[in-house]
Parts: sequence; structure tokens; C-alpha cells
Amino acid sequence: CNYRCSYCTQRFVDDRGQWAKDLPAFIEGFLALPGDWEIKLSGGEPFRHPNLIECIQALASGGMRVSVVTNLSSSDEELARFADATRARPGLLSASLHLEYVEPEAFRDKLLRFREGYEGRVCVTCVATRDNLPRLPELHELFEAAGLSFKVQPEKQDRDVIAYTASETTQLLALGGHNATGRIAPNLRGRACWAGARYFIVDHRGDAYRCYPARRYRDEFLGNILDGSLRLLLDAKDCNYDYCNCTVPQERGMVNGSL
Repeated sequence: CNYRCSYCTQRFVDDRGQWAKDLPAFIEGFLALPGDWEIKLSGGEPFRHPNLIECIQALASGGMRVSVVTNLSSSDEELARFADATRARPGLLSASLHLEYVEPEAFRDKLLRFREGYEGRVCVTCVATRDNLPRLPELHELFEAAGLSFKVQPEKQDRDVIAYTASETTQLLALGGHNATGRIAPNLRGRACWAGARYFIVDHRGDAYRCYPARRYRDEFLGNILDGSLRLLLDAKDCNYDYCNCTVPQERGMVNGSL
């Protein structure tokens, strides 16, 4: 990533190099998935990868819907290339607002320029650090007034949500909670979830896990997408975790066995 945010959970990682040698195998592995999939690319900063657009073009030409999480630091031209590459089946561009690096108005204007040529969904996210908390209602109004969905994300340290006070928790819930799920740090243990079957996480080595908490604890390993050992679950399975930060299954009806 080209940013070094003070609250980043990976800010102490020294090796932030880029490589592309495994890219053809990643593409082959994703295109071999059974069914209809949306691939969400995140980082770090995906647009730092030298072959990102070529990767997206290959996935899109294979019928995949491609989404991306980005800090929006790339040029307008590069973002337009992403819009063009995903035009057949646009997904989502999730723009992470990092107030240590950008001004909100300039960020909004850049995103509005991008949206003019993009047919997919667009949203803005911002980490609810204690420094950011007083500004979040104003930022919510700024972006929502421009027709841009604004979502907050709780700050995490050492893998867990920080100890917000009761007042701070009320503020976060008033803004929709984590990614507008109405929750901040949900405990879903014991509830049936389709993660691992309809949704899974792949890291930069190709290792696949059922969900974010599974990857965090190196649990519920599904195999490797690069060597062909990936095996998805066939049905919903009870959640094993006291804290779930996988908002996609929560948002898309994959929890409690519903699709």
C-alpha cells in the first residue's frame, strides 16, 4: 500500500513488495469456480499491482463480476480503465476515505468523476477512529448529499474492535454500525452461515479460508486456489467465532441458512 495510516492493522508489515508471477494461476483458479461468482479485490491497495487491469479484464472476459476496495489514490485514467474492464458485469467500487491523506471534498469530487463512467455500485467507507468520530456525522451528510453511500467501519487493534465507550458505541450505531449492518462487533457463534460455500477468503499465497475470522485464527482451511486443492463446503455450517467482521455474508442473507 502507498499509505501508512496510523490505525492500519498492517502498519508494522515491512514487506510490502509486489509480484505478479502467480497471477495466471490465480485467474485460472477463480475461473474454475463452479457457479456465478463476484471477486472482490483488496489489499493493501489493489491499484498498486502492475497487472491489476489485465487481471480484471481476464476475469471479466470469463464471466466474473469484479469489485475492488481502493483508497482512490490512483489517477482518473486508471480508475476509468477499471470501469471499462468491468462494464459487461460491473460490481462495486468501495472507496476507503483516509483522512490522514486526503481532504473529503476532493475525495468526493474524484469519486463523482469516476461514477460518471461507471455502471456499478459505489460506496465510501471510513474507519471510526476516536479522532474521526466527531467528524463522521458531517462526512455522512457530505457524501450522502452527493448520492454516495457512506459507511463506517470500527477501528481494530490486535485483531479486535477497540473498546469503544457506551457513548461512542451509540454514535457508531446511529451511523449504521459496521458497513451499515446495524452491528459493531457481532457474535454469530452457533448461527448457520453459508461462508465457505457461497463466500470465502483467499490470501496473497492462494490459501483459502472459510471467512475472515477463520483466516485470522488459521482455522477452517479450504485448500489452496493455486494448486487445485481448494474444496468448498456444500452446505451452511455453524459459525465458530465470537466476533465476525465478514459483513458480506451478513448483508447478503447468508447467515442463519438463508440465501
